Amino acid sequence: MNLANKLTLLRIFLIPAFLVFILPKGIPFGKTIATVIFIVAAITDKIDGYIARSRNQITTFGKLMDPLADKLLVSAALITFVEFHVIPGWIAVVIIAREFAVTGLRTVAAAEGIIMAAGWWGKIKTVFQIVALIFALLYLNVRKNVVFNKMIYNLHILNIRPKHIVGFFHYGTEITMYIAAIVTVISGIDYFVKNKEILLKDK
Repeated sequence: MNLANKLTLLRIFLIPAFLVFILPKGIPFGKTIATVIFIVAAITDKIDGYIARSRNQITTFGKLMDPLADKLLVSAALITFVEFHVIPGWIAVVIIAREFAVTGLRTVAAAEGIIMAAGWWGKIKTVFQIVALIFALLYLNVRKNVVFNKMIYNLHILNIRPKHIVGFFHYGTEITMYIAAIVTVISGIDYFVKNKEILLKDK
């Protein structure tokens, strides 16, 4: 197994670690640690793709598992944010439904011996999703982290207050999530339009 595929597997293994730290209430700085884990996992997505292309290590395993790892990471984060009332449930449903639909299309294509590589819209979608999810994680941190809020409160000379920081990440999360949802739907439509012959093909 090459390095790119190992990084893909690492991203999958980081998902349960992310959940272990973000969900419980009693872990000191658990949500901050979860944020770091998520960012590391997101970075591996870019690194493994670069390594696979630059070293000509693109494999069937990577084409299938790399998008799956992204979908698992994004779905885990979205469901968590719904539980914490950071985002509305419908956004999570729209994004996860698109991921399931495209995964289903990939499965049908694979049964026909066709490997669907990620298109440009899919890559753009991933970037917007990651940005929105990091905004949501930071919002969750500033909303829940009392120590952080006290540190900000002490910066009175700059007229910075916890409510300002919380408000910034709250609205930032809303805006980026709406954009991510729209781009996600567009990318899903793009996949089905470009690969409609797979579904319309007669046996």
